[in-house]
Amino acid sequence: MTLKIETHFEGNKLTIRLTGRMREEHLDAVRALLDKANPGTALNLGNVNLVGVEVVRFLADCERAGNELVDCPPYIRDWIDREHAKQSNPSS
Repeated sequence: MTLKIETHFEGNKLTIRLTGRMREEHLDAVRALLDKANPGTALNLGNVNLVGVEVVRFLADCERAGNELVDCPPYIRDWIDREHAKQSNPSS
């Protein structure tokens, strides 16, 4: 299964729903949508079932930029939190 990308507007707020295996080669497509969107866009990760380290770093960057990560699977959330901690304290 590859990654399915769907967009949904609720008022002025864009939600990008991602389904499937999110891999590094999908980041340009998601980044392009985020570049066109208003700040605070939500990424719904509820149906993402596999990611790699580059995806986790991308998601951490998205969150730092003010985008909301919705329905993030716990293992992805933990990994993102570890990436945030690494970037906050690079000596560890």
